[in-house]
Amino acid sequence: MQFTSTQKRAAAWILIAIVAVLALWRLGPVLTPFVVAAVLAYALTPLVDRLDELGRGRLPRVVAVIIVELLFILALLCLFLLIVPIMAKELPLMREQLPVLFDKLDSTLAPWLAQYGIKVSLDVGSLKALALKYLNANYEEAFSSVLSSLKLGGSVALTVIGNLVLIPVALFYLLMDWDRFVAKALELVPPRARAGVDSFAAEADAVLGQYLRGQLLVMLTMAVFYSVGLALFGLDLALPIGFFTGLAMFVPYLGFGIGLILATLAGLLQFASAKALVMVAVVYGVGQMVEGFYFTPRFVGERIGLHPLAVIFALLAFGQLFGFVGVLVALPASAVLLVGIRRLRKSYMGSKLYQN
Repeated sequence: MQFTSTQKRAAAWILIAIVAVLALWRLGPVLTPFVVAAVLAYALTPLVDRLDELGRGRLPRVVAVIIVELLFILALLCLFLLIVPIMAKELPLMREQLPVLFDKLDSTLAPWLAQYGIKVSLDVGSLKALALKYLNANYEEAFSSVLSSLKLGGSVALTVIGNLVLIPVALFYLLMDWDRFVAKALELVPPRARAGVDSFAAEADAVLGQYLRGQLLVMLTMAVFYSVGLALFGLDLALPIGFFTGLAMFVPYLGFGIGLILATLAGLLQFASAKALVMVAVVYGVGQMVEGFYFTPRFVGERIGLHPLAVIFALLAFGQLFGFVGVLVALPASAVLLVGIRRLRKSYMGSKLYQN
């Protein structure tokens, strides 16, 4: 059986794709910091180029890269440090309020369940002792526990530390030579396919740019919304929890879930009543509706066009394949895949195979 040149080229590209997928799967842990750095470089390169334009050649690119990367690292540290006042405030409150909460739980839950014929007897004294044992532990014990965990999982700790060092280094070099790397990659495209690849890249770049800018606006807007909403209910930690919830929304669902848990815990410890549950239900319930039905469609736009089920599937699929990094890149990567699917569908609808 003779194969045409077109069939041979198609078979070669399929083989290359299979080999690339297998390589990505096997080398996933090694490629992770470079993938993260590449995604960050794509998002931060316009800022570096903007500084170059403002400097009009008087500002070396290396200085622009250092400024942008330091500002990005500082922003990440600020996001991480939002947790510090939350923990510093909640740990003393836990020591004071947990015994009271256990007493209220026993006095409220047991009679309510008894109405339905369920008899529950909580050992409140043991629960108090167990909770206070951990909350009253000093920092030396906590530090020694962390050290022992690091010894048990030394390879994991070394991997995390290695990635924390490698990602900024890789990001620096990618920001320095991003345009050259892109140009070299495009040189590999055959001239006859250059127009189609350029068109696809331009459309994908437009979709990703809209996604990144829109998502940033949604994060900042929702950070203000959650902070103001929690403050109106009188929560002491409204500002850090609200801003953390909004800014952590770059990880879909996970950031919102962590913020919801922190707000619920802080509310229960401060109010020790149903007011905490009402606060969380109102602020986070309204926040989800406003974000889902107004801000995301308005700021991110309909151009990406990912259905909510597609978003959930993408998060689960990318998370399964690439871990936490997969969750981070799931939506941008899905947006690019969607551009390809749209083009394939358009090509199929216009082909003789469909029309016949």
